[in-house]
Amino acid sequence: MVNGRNNRINTFREWVNLRIYDSKPLVTKLLGYASAPLSIVAMAALIAYHGFKLNPAESAWVEFILKGTIGFYIFKYLMEIFYSFSPPEFIRETKWEGLLMLYMIIDILCINLLGIEIISMAGQAMGFEKLDQLFMVAIQAYFLLFAALETGKASVLLANLRISPPALLVLSFLVLGCLGTGLLMLPEMSTDGVGLSILEASFTTISAICVTGLSVFDVSTVLSFKGQFILMVLIQLGGLNFISFASLLAFFASNKKGLRYNSLLQASYSAESLASGLDLFKQVYKLTFTIEAISAVLLYFTWGPHIEFVSVGQQVFYSVFHSISAFNNAGFSLFTNNLMEGPIAGSYGLHLVIAFTLIFGGLGYSPLREVLSIKRIRDRRLHPWKRLSGNTKLAFISAIFLLVLGTVVFWIFERHGVMHHFTTEAQWVGAFFQSATARTAGFNTLDFGQMALPTILFITFLMFIGGNSGSTAGGIKTSTFALVFLSALATIRGASKVELFKTTVPLDLLRRAFSVFLFSLSLIFTSVIALSITDGHLGLAKLMFEEVSAFCTVGLSMGITAGLSEAGKIILMISMFVGRVGTVTLAFALSKSRKETATYKYPDAQIEVG
Repeated sequence: MVNGRNNRINTFREWVNLRIYDSKPLVTKLLGYASAPLSIVAMAALIAYHGFKLNPAESAWVEFILKGTIGFYIFKYLMEIFYSFSPPEFIRETKWEGLLMLYMIIDILCINLLGIEIISMAGQAMGFEKLDQLFMVAIQAYFLLFAALETGKASVLLANLRISPPALLVLSFLVLGCLGTGLLMLPEMSTDGVGLSILEASFTTISAICVTGLSVFDVSTVLSFKGQFILMVLIQLGGLNFISFASLLAFFASNKKGLRYNSLLQASYSAESLASGLDLFKQVYKLTFTIEAISAVLLYFTWGPHIEFVSVGQQVFYSVFHSISAFNNAGFSLFTNNLMEGPIAGSYGLHLVIAFTLIFGGLGYSPLREVLSIKRIRDRRLHPWKRLSGNTKLAFISAIFLLVLGTVVFWIFERHGVMHHFTTEAQWVGAFFQSATARTAGFNTLDFGQMALPTILFITFLMFIGGNSGSTAGGIKTSTFALVFLSALATIRGASKVELFKTTVPLDLLRRAFSVFLFSLSLIFTSVIALSITDGHLGLAKLMFEEVSAFCTVGLSMGITAGLSEAGKIILMISMFVGRVGTVTLAFALSKSRKETATYKYPDAQIEVG
C-alpha cells in the first residue's frame, strides 16, 4: 500500500514537472537576476541604518527594505522547491537553509497571528534591554545569513577566474581590508559621531584582519558598540579568512578547476585530497566556534565580582569579544589598559582562561583535529599501533617547550622587576601568561614598557617564532624554526640528511623553511631601518619590538604605537599585512615542486662558507 501511494506521488510529481518544465529556465533566470540588485540595495540600507543617525521615517524605509528582501529570499527558496525535479532531495541538500526559512515563516506567523516575537521573548528571558529593537536586529541577522548563503552559491564562479591561489589569498585580504576601513569610517562607529580618519580606520582594520592587535587609539572609548562589533567581526573573518576562502571554493567547486584552489589546504593543512579538504572545512568551523563558545561561557563566569557591567548583554558581548580575540590570537581588548585594567589585573582565573584559549588558537587546526576529533580518538583506540603524525607531535612538543621555557625565563628576569610585588603564585601565573601571549596573542597583564631589556629581547625572540602552522597565530611558525634549527644541527654533526621522529625531512621542506626564515628576517630588518628614519627619536629597542610585533602579528607594544608618525604607522600596516599573508603566500607558492626544465646538470659549485 505504501509503494502504491509512493507511485501515485511520483506520478503526480512527474506530471507537474512536465507542466512546469518550459517555464523553469525563465523563472530561475528572473529570480537570479533579481537576487543580486536586491542584495546590494539591502546591504546599502543595512550600512545606512548602522552607519548614520537616521530619523524615524528613514529607519522605517530601511526596515521595509530588509523585510522585503527576506520575503523575496523566502519566496525564492519556495520556488526552487517547486521547480526542483525532486523536492524532498532538494530539501535534504539545503536542510540548513530550509530550517532558517521555516523558522522565519513561523516567526512571521507568530507575529501577525499571535502578536508574539520569538527573539524578543528569548531576549526577555535572558534579561536583555531594549527588547523593542531586538526584532530589527534579528531581521538584519537573517538577511546577513541569506546573503551568506547566496554568496556561497556564487563562490563556484571564482573557480573560473584565472587567478593563482596566492594572488587570490592576497586579493581576499585586500577586499576585506577595504570593506572594514569603509565601515569603521562611518559616523556611528565612533562615540563622537564623527567617524575615524582614513588612517585610523585602515590601521585598525589591517590590525584586526591580520589578527595583530596593535591600535593607534583606545578601542574601548573611541569605538561605539557598533564599531566594537564590526571590529570583532573583522577579527573573526581575518583569523579564518586565509583558509576559509580556499575551503569554501573546494566545497562549492567540486570540479577540476576547483581542485587547484584546494591545493592551498593540501599545502598548509595536510589535506590529502579534496574529500579531506571538505572534511577540514567542516571541522575547522566546528572546532573554532566550539572552542570560542566554551571560552566565552568560562569568561562570563570568571570576570569576578569586582568587574561591573551595565547589563547582562554587555557582559555577554565582552565575553564573546575577548573569546574571539583570544582564539584568533588578535589581542584586542575592550578595556583601556588591556588586561592590566583595575580588578582584571588580579583576576588570575580569567587570565588562565584567555591563556589556554589563545594557546588552542595557536596550535593549528590539523593538530587539534587529530587530537580532539572523536573519529580520530576512536580510530586510535581500535588500532593501538596508529600514532600521532609527525606534524602533530612537532606542534605540541614545540608549543609545550616554548611555553615552559618562556615561563621560566620570564619569571627569572622579572620576579624582582615588574612582578616584585606579586605573590609567588601570581608571579608564576603572570610569567605563564606572558609566555603564552608573546607567541602572537597580544594580550598583556603587565606593562611591557617597564620591563628589563633582557626580557624585551627574549619576548622579541618568542614573537619571531610565533605559533604553529595552520593556526591563527603569526610569526615564522614553530615548524619553520624547528626545521631550520634541525638543519643547522645536522650540518654541525656532518649528517647528510635531516631526520625527525624516525622520518627523513624532504629537501623541499627545508628550502621552504629557509625561504620563510630569510624572507621574514630581511623584511623586519628593512622595516626597522625605515622606522629608525621616520621615528628614530623613540629608540631602537622600542622600534625593533614594535616592528617584530607587527610583522609577526603579535600586537604587544611598549606604548609607542599611537605616538608614531604617519609614515611609521604606514610602515607597520605594511608589515602586518605582509607578515600575515606574505610568508603564507610564499609557502603556498613553493608548496608544489616544479619539474626541472632541463635534463643537464652543471658541475657542483665550490664556494667557501663561514
